Amino acid sequence: MRGRGTFRTARRVTFRATAALLCAGVLFGCTAEGPDAVAPVPTPTPKSTPTPKPAPSPTSLWDVSPGSVAAVGDSVTRAFDACAVLADCPEVSWATGTDRAVNSLALRLLGPEKVAARSWNLARTGARMAELPEQMAGAAAEKPELVTVMMGANDACRPTPELMTPVADFRLSFETALARLRAGAPKAQVYVSSVPDLKHLWSTGRLSPAGLRAWKLGICGSMLADAEDLGPAAERRRTTVRARVVAYNRVLEEVCAEDERCRYDDGAVFGFRFDGGQLSPWDWFHPSRDGQARLAELAYRRITKE
Repeated sequence: MRGRGTFRTARRVTFRATAALLCAGVLFGCTAEGPDAVAPVPTPTPKSTPTPKPAPSPTSLWDVSPGSVAAVGDSVTRAFDACAVLADCPEVSWATGTDRAVNSLALRLLGPEKVAARSWNLARTGARMAELPEQMAGAAAEKPELVTVMMGANDACRPTPELMTPVADFRLSFETALARLRAGAPKAQVYVSSVPDLKHLWSTGRLSPAGLRAWKLGICGSMLADAEDLGPAAERRRTTVRARVVAYNRVLEEVCAEDERCRYDDGAVFGFRFDGGQLSPWDWFHPSRDGQARLAELAYRRITKE
């Protein structure tokens, strides 16, 4: 009995020693519990899935610091009635003026030393959208890096609402104007200002005796005629004119959106609330020097937005 127990003990010791040697040569752990012990199954290492790279963002074609400016449009861009009665005053124009107090768009973008050589004011007092293609062709000939457009108020400011430019004609003229620009200056950027809210001008000026006197001379009859009349017919007339301005602005926004180098002002000028100090003291309709400065600020903010 004693010899047989000794044999079993020796065999058990031999097995444990062998197991220890085997464990030293494998990659996963094991135990020396005996001949019935089972080594744990290793957990396979999951394969890493590569993180997809984000798609590159499209490169904007818009340059926030253009090196030259051409302005097209109507009397607002010519700063009519801003310095003297019934006269253009382009030196205080919001777009290309040289007056330091106004600090025009061109002054902000180019600096005072370059304004004269690198900016052109091609607007004309009294112009309507039908004239814009011709003005755009003239702008294209200068090969500007930026063209500003402020046009449409005269299309709504007619003697009567019936004479306002039809929306379809307004759209065709604007589309043709952009096509003329692209034919001569395909890479020029375009900033398009919305048409001002003429009904707001009426609501501001009708409270001023000076404004009422000026409007009796026939300024923007469709909106400003009989400015003190608050009856239903006069209100319908003004609402009709305002709706036409809203339709014009929708055209400007839609057509501009189809051109990758065009920026609409998102209704900034339409939404701006000109007060008495920002309107000409002679006609209570066109922007004063201060009003011109506000227009320059709105344009600069939109053009330089990244």
